[in-house]
Amino acid sequence: MRKIALGVSIVAMLATGVAQAQDPAATEFRKGFLAGSLDWSAVAERAKSEGTVNLYYWGGSDPLNVWMDSIVAPAMAELGVTLNPVRITGTKDAVDLVLAELGSGKMVGEGSVDAIWLNGENFSTLKKQDALFGAFAPLLPNAKNIEWDETDPRSLLNLRDFGVLTGGAEVPWSGEQYVCAVNADRVSAEDVPHSFDGLQTYLEANPGKFIYVKPPHYIGNTFVQEAVYAHNPDGTGAAPFQQSLDELGAAELARLIAPGLEYLKNIEPLLLGGDSGTPRYPEDSNALDGLFLNGEVNFNCKFGLYAVATGLSQGTYPEAAQEFVFPEGNMIKNKNYLAIPANAPNPGAALVLADYMSTVEAQISKLEFTGMPAGIDPWLLSDEDAAALAAASPGHTGLQAADLDANIAPDTNATLVDVIEATWLEYIERDSTDSIETIVTRAAENLNQ
Repeated sequence: MRKIALGVSIVAMLATGVAQAQDPAATEFRKGFLAGSLDWSAVAERAKSEGTVNLYYWGGSDPLNVWMDSIVAPAMAELGVTLNPVRITGTKDAVDLVLAELGSGKMVGEGSVDAIWLNGENFSTLKKQDALFGAFAPLLPNAKNIEWDETDPRSLLNLRDFGVLTGGAEVPWSGEQYVCAVNADRVSAEDVPHSFDGLQTYLEANPGKFIYVKPPHYIGNTFVQEAVYAHNPDGTGAAPFQQSLDELGAAELARLIAPGLEYLKNIEPLLLGGDSGTPRYPEDSNALDGLFLNGEVNFNCKFGLYAVATGLSQGTYPEAAQEFVFPEGNMIKNKNYLAIPANAPNPGAALVLADYMSTVEAQISKLEFTGMPAGIDPWLLSDEDAAALAAASPGHTGLQAADLDANIAPDTNATLVDVIEATWLEYIERDSTDSIETIVTRAAENLNQ
């Protein structure tokens, strides 16, 4: 097992390397597979001959690391492939390595990274740089477990990654939803808010009992995005935020997000610490969990479909914690994926790994070990497999899965995320007197430099 943290110096060194010739066999394999002219048996045989697959993923979860070592590695060994889990501290490290190696002329069969666990901006970066293997995902045998039908609205989470078309270049591996919890011992059922207006009403009567994670942490960004959806002046929720910055334009983005940002600015005095003029925004979810557990706040909003069940079992949530719908119709859900770079050194083994990760068995064991929700779609499974997947879940407290599904909203287009984040930091944290349109325009220009 290796843990690699790639620094700028390493990436720079690779970027200046001498260009190499393409691996002809790997190039032909890639072309044949993407054209649909290879049987899966040929893929499996090539994977065995390659012998190794280098999976780069964020290694900060002990349960996930244990699952990789005790379940995935033996399963891959049975398929004739040695799993090399490369545990990194940031997904961007792997993305930078891929781009640097491509820049030095290392093509398919010649790089270092076979597969990356990613989503959002990291996927968008690789796609923009034409650094992906291609539309492999729908061609996997276990792609049958994933909804690809564009006419089914449930396919949106598989076909778009933070608003960016996936094009089959990544396979869904897990999924998460932004879910809020309430301490039912401290808040009556009638007082639990289900809208941002309701939250403000609650805080006016109970100041200081709510806080959200501070942007630019992605959990804080997501809360801001939900506020923006809910206050969309056109009443169209998440819809316009599926467009890219180029499609939407800075002026239109500013118009759409202004009411949500104004709301967040207006409630600052009502947040935890807001009475002192400086709200105590926690830096991450662990810090928010602590505030929730010790009773400083009565709510906890973060990504975690099973966060309440996990928090109760681990003692990091108060005993009366329950899920609740908030905000109605705008509970952001996304998926995360496995992508194969264009220069994967072991493309056959990478495909075999991606296919294994899409099996019902792998998804169930991942859920049991880590609490990470399934990336496959239950409605496509047999009744027996769907029941087994449901039985493996930690379950819900306060809500049913159908309640959460009924309030799903898609994530924000990756090209908008940094602009909205930068606007929050300047308009709210730094209390800028510039107009939101001025701030958005400046942020958009800075990102394009």
